[in-house]
Amino acid sequence: MDIDVDILAGPAELDVLEPLWIALHRHHRTVVPSAVTLVDDDAVSWSRRRELYRAWMAAGDALVLVARRGGVAVGYAVAHLQDGPDDTFAVGARYAELYSLSVAPEVRGGGVGTALMDALDERLAELGITDLSVGVMAANEEALRFYRRRGLAPVELVLWRFGAPANDKSRPMGGS
Repeated sequence: MDIDVDILAGPAELDVLEPLWIALHRHHRTVVPSAVTLVDDDAVSWSRRRELYRAWMAAGDALVLVARRGGVAVGYAVAHLQDGPDDTFAVGARYAELYSLSVAPEVRGGGVGTALMDALDERLAELGITDLSVGVMAANEEALRFYRRRGLAPVELVLWRFGAPANDKSRPMGGS
């Protein structure tokens, strides 16, 4: 069955993304180290994510793509469009951060992510945007391989400390 990708018309349509966000949020729980604290409540997580998407859409700073098979949403991508230049990276007048890419678990590996990325790349090119970043959970090897195949490369590493004061060395995460 073919994959159709279209741009979400407006914030009123965001709720179609909820089950896909929750699937991604649950997937994150399976790939991150147990020492990492993720939001436990799926509804709270979706509420926060929905508000972020809504605010970006209202400001005209988001590109929200939905992939459908047979009319059913099976994936989505949200890119946050930002003004350049950046203070560190040599980006153009505008650049994009792929903030979310979710594919329904039952269709992963079936070309949905590729269709979303192809549509995103096409739309960004139409907007004259050539620079793209994406954050990936460090332990999500499948996502890392996917993005590398699309020409993205690790450039920056983001480190976190959760629930411990700066001088508390008793809670190391994934290292010495």
